Amino acid sequence: MRTPLRFLLVLFIFFQACNSTPDKKKEIDSFDETPISTPIKFDLPAIKERGVLKAIVVHGPTSFFIYKGETMGFEYELLRDLTKALGVELEIVVAKDFDVLGGWLNSGKGDIVAHGFTPTTNRKKRFEFTNYLYLTRQVLVQRKPHNWRQLKLHEIKRTLKNDAIELINDTVSVRRLSSYKMRLENLMNEVGGTIYIDEVDSNITTDELIGMVSAGEIKYTIADNTLAKMHAYHFKNIDVSVPVSLSQKASWVLRKNAPDLKAALNDWIKKAKRQSDYHVIYNRYYKNRQSIKKHTEGDYVLNENGKLSPYDDLIKSYADRLPWDWVLLASQVYQESRFDPTAKSWASAQGLMQIMPSTAKELGISNPSSPEESLKAGTKYLNQLWNEWPTIEDHEQRIKFTLASYNAGLNHVKDAVTLTKLEGGNPTVWENHVENSMLKLTYRKYYTKPEIKFGYVHGVEPVNYVKDIFERYNLYNQILENG
Repeated sequence: MRTPLRFLLVLFIFFQACNSTPDKKKEIDSFDETPISTPIKFDLPAIKERGVLKAIVVHGPTSFFIYKGETMGFEYELLRDLTKALGVELEIVVAKDFDVLGGWLNSGKGDIVAHGFTPTTNRKKRFEFTNYLYLTRQVLVQRKPHNWRQLKLHEIKRTLKNDAIELINDTVSVRRLSSYKMRLENLMNEVGGTIYIDEVDSNITTDELIGMVSAGEIKYTIADNTLAKMHAYHFKNIDVSVPVSLSQKASWVLRKNAPDLKAALNDWIKKAKRQSDYHVIYNRYYKNRQSIKKHTEGDYVLNENGKLSPYDDLIKSYADRLPWDWVLLASQVYQESRFDPTAKSWASAQGLMQIMPSTAKELGISNPSSPEESLKAGTKYLNQLWNEWPTIEDHEQRIKFTLASYNAGLNHVKDAVTLTKLEGGNPTVWENHVENSMLKLTYRKYYTKPEIKFGYVHGVEPVNYVKDIFERYNLYNQILENG
């Protein structure tokens, strides 16, 4: 789907960043090392004269990403509001990893780093920080026992660390030169014991480390609670309840010699935090994601009229336009909205089929909360996606590619196909091939490959989406046969 360009949006995504192998001695210029470059002099008056604010962001599940064709992210939405207030256009510069942020900022590739960093004493010697955008705290990310679903809550708790002091003589994996590593070093002094720190490469993101805990590849990591809670919704087998710090500030980063820009940003932040729009944006990315697509086995029942939903007849009517049956469409509708035509997701998708605003506009839908309009738009879009996969001969496989495209966006699934080809897999088979590539595109070492055009995607979402719809489809068929 196309993203409306209301302002200048230039993505220095991975093509420039990945076309050459960086010389680490020259590239490393992080916030936690002495900067090797003298910051250029380019403050707010020069930015206004140029007419463009260049904002460096880190591609990921909260700051900046593409979801169902929409450009989204907490930082991204705030930056749109900020540049509107400043009267300039926005240019997004996407960093491939954290090591380059300081160098890019000081060299003028960007005017600010729009990412929630903790303004530690060491960092403040080298860079300026805005007033905080939100408060967070660091928590321990740990894996529940393999049979946690069969255990009661108190039984699960007995298998976990329940206090930071219990990390003594254990190992925690964190990114080098990160505030998490510094926190662990301070924690050792506080608890009077040794915590072994496994320093991973700075190219590995916190999101990836959380996924590695879930997969059992590492034992523990540390993350900000806002990010950890978001991932805990998708990775049901992790626990993020144990704090390892007090509240900490999350701020954007500026050059040392940009006092006018800092003053303007602080004034804007102060005003923005008084407005409801700021809190709506914050909640969208850090609080309300857990409201999406919930379901339990108790929902696999017919209602009192012997129907799957109040909209069975309407679903049957529009399913006639699809190359699959109405029960599968009903399963998808439930996955999207639980048959609630007033449902609205964290990403502003609406209605039975959770139509995104840009998709509704392209399909000519004026009222996505109308069950008929939503089904009309959703099935039309599904047909468009179906036609994007003509080379997939197996009917069921083609449906799965179509559903994954509906959830994640067509271009992300095409990236997964590309990655599957690169790794020698079968690009026409979803299970254990393209779905595995979707999962890998959550990780920086895969989504920064030059051949991958659309970057980060939280791959577990489309993978679970397809899996859950087919699981529910089979159960619906059994219910209808026995009903």
